[in-house]
Amino acid sequence: MRTGVIAKKVGMTRLFQADGRHVPVTVLQLDELQVIGRREMDRDGYTAVQLGAGTAKAKNLAKPQRVAFGKAEVEPKARVVEFRVAEDALLDVGARISAEHFVAGQLVDISGVTQGKGFAGAMKRWGFGGLRATHGVSVSHRSHGSTGNRQDPGRVFKNKKMAGHMGARNRTQQNLEVVRTDPIRGLLFIKGSVPGHKGAWVTVADAIKLPRHESAPYPAGILDTKAKIDEDALPAAGLVDDAAVHEIPALPSDEEVAAIAAEQEAGAAAEAAAEEAAEAEANEAPAAEAGEGSTEDSGNADESKEG
Repeated sequence: MRTGVIAKKVGMTRLFQADGRHVPVTVLQLDELQVIGRREMDRDGYTAVQLGAGTAKAKNLAKPQRVAFGKAEVEPKARVVEFRVAEDALLDVGARISAEHFVAGQLVDISGVTQGKGFAGAMKRWGFGGLRATHGVSVSHRSHGSTGNRQDPGRVFKNKKMAGHMGARNRTQQNLEVVRTDPIRGLLFIKGSVPGHKGAWVTVADAIKLPRHESAPYPAGILDTKAKIDEDALPAAGLVDDAAVHEIPALPSDEEVAAIAAEQEAGAAAEAAAEEAAEAEANEAPAAEAGEGSTEDSGNADESKEG
């Protein structure tokens, strides 16, 4: 199990595929992401990596935090998160994690705090239909109506859907696809939306419900400040990485379309013939009954004449 990363939500945009299709993406930035601590089994009873991201002023930190950053010999961080990892995935203190920790086409889980909506009514918060807008309702069309019962139980049940604070909840979006990475600027391009507002901190980790991507580096994608990145190997600006491109299902050929049309026409003709046959039988039945009745009447008339 690898460590996750701390990222800042920059905003949303879109990338294009070679065939012209566009993909809506959320841009996440790895801002000064660095290992500031590690937890080992023999000392702490579990294995984990403590990461810090962003920058913070020392005067705004508590003394224990300043001491911890000083021992790790790293700059004060604005956000600190601990990730559980396997024993062979522990990282050295001070190591920097690159955006190449994830690869294009990989699925990840992203956790963050959703956008706060403030105090909201029951219709906006829970999708209630509201009260009638005409007879018997006076200036309370958007109220949630009855909330309790009678004397028994004599109270409102907990977790009743009512008006209240909306949003600002910890949420995890699972199985989001990484469509591109930019190691030069430390950016991750995630397909779709991500919890949180612009500038919010989120955590990105390997999808827990799926096996780790075969191309993902293990134990982590460490940033090598001395190595030079080959910009020619990166995808063109504004395009989705080839590893994350999904092909459109092949359209049927003209011959297949003609065969399908002929089959549909044959089926329609068969149905029409069956309906005509049913109508003909329905029309013949009353005529036959009328013919039998006229024959009996003529026989009775002949007998009366003979008498």
